[in-house]
Amino acid sequence: MNLALFDFDGTLTTKDSLDEFLKESVGKKKYMLNMLKFVPYFILWQLRLMNNGVAKEHLFRIFFKGTDEEFFKKRAKEFSLTKLDSIINKERIKILREHQEKGDRVVIVSASMRCWLQPWCDKEGIELLSTQLKFKDGLFSGKFLTPNCHGKEKARRIHEHIDVSDYETIYAYGDSSGDKEMLALAHKSIRY
Repeated sequence: MNLALFDFDGTLTTKDSLDEFLKESVGKKKYMLNMLKFVPYFILWQLRLMNNGVAKEHLFRIFFKGTDEEFFKKRAKEFSLTKLDSIINKERIKILREHQEKGDRVVIVSASMRCWLQPWCDKEGIELLSTQLKFKDGLFSGKFLTPNCHGKEKARRIHEHIDVSDYETIYAYGDSSGDKEMLALAHKSIRY
């Protein structure tokens, strides 16, 4: 049996699902206002004075802190099942499906949030390792439950959940520097 590891955003999609989810969730005007509030954190991240996980946590705090958990998860599921297919890269999803048809274990390893990736993955019969949000007393806390699943964290999460020695051939597909460590685990890696 072989293992196929896929990044999601930019690898399997034509647009970033995070950005699409933010726009869909709050509307254009609030999206623009919130992105202006995020600018200082974005600059710190670009200057490498803040890691991407911390910057991303600030982004989610600006957009969603205090949001009702049930409402948020319902919105995320709706987005997952009605919008994600429209941004899927048709050529690359064929590659994923070929792995499924061969009986390979297929896992998406993504920095995007479980709440909007899991329903789509369940529909497609794909395992998921991703970042999770922390909810407390029925509200979004403004924090992540897990470290941002990016870079070294992708490799750590893979090793935590999968015994890679069980697989004859490991394939990995990614498109950014955040996939480097995951691609390094593979016998055959493809970077788009």
